[in-house]
Amino acid sequence: QVQLVESGGGLVQPGGSLRLSCAASFNLDSYVIGWFRQAPGQEREGVSLISNVEGKTFYADSVQGRFTISRGNAKTVYLQMNSLKPEDTAVYSCAASAGWSTWDWNEYDYWGHGTQVTVSS
Repeated sequence: QVQLVESGGGLVQPGGSLRLSCAASFNLDSYVIGWFRQAPGQEREGVSLISNVEGKTFYADSVQGRFTISRGNAKTVYLQMNSLKPEDTAVYSCAASAGWSTWDWNEYDYWGHGTQVTVSS
């Protein structure tokens, strides 16, 4: 089965860190991997993505300098989140696209169910 599973979410204080993992049932090397988040009542927002070519990475302005996306083994992608802020609170999902790098979540083919990240004091 084609499947993506996120893990690593939880409750942290402002300024804290979390590392999210996206584990796939298939090889991710040929896919663009994006991390998206959605808070209650808010639209889905692209957080970061990593290209299937040369590992080029992209970040939303809101997380630039705080988050880092990276590939682990062929079936794993990480999102390191540092200096977390309350506004980072959301369900974070990873997604895979067989096409070009894009911030358009509609273009992604496979999705995980998400992991909750809550940043609160």
